[in-house]
Amino acid sequence: MIYPSLNDGWRQTHLGYWMASALQRFDARVLTLMARNEDVPLALSNLAARGHLSASHLHITRHLALEGSRLTDLAQRAHMSKQAMGKLVEQSEAWGLVTRQVDVRDARARRIQFTPAGLAWLQAFQQAVAQAEEELRAAVGRDVAAVVAIGLEAYAA
Repeated sequence: MIYPSLNDGWRQTHLGYWMASALQRFDARVLTLMARNEDVPLALSNLAARGHLSASHLHITRHLALEGSRLTDLAQRAHMSKQAMGKLVEQSEAWGLVTRQVDVRDARARRIQFTPAGLAWLQAFQQAVAQAEEELRAAVGRDVAAVVAIGLEAYAA
């Protein structure tokens, strides 16, 4: 049964939709900037440029602690299942972004750590995020960008 009182337009005009769309645009811009960064190892740059490194892989970049993280901790910080994060880690390991080492606190566990290439990728991520944020400020104005940032920070807390 179709409900005549339902308006279908709201599904693409609510705040959650706009936040998700903005994040997709922001992440795509960050990946484009990273692919063009001369300090990123060429193999990683090529993977990013061809779309093989995606916004999903940015979860590792955003959430992997500098001293390394266990898979369960990394998945929890990224709000992903352990299985989904495990697949991203496997790909990232094959591409040379991360490595798995024995956890010195528990020999049964493994710690995921950035490789030197992964640290270069992380540095490029920091630079790309800064540039994408500046582009956002230029697009919507500094005052609007500040209000958006304050509001999202308060909402996410």
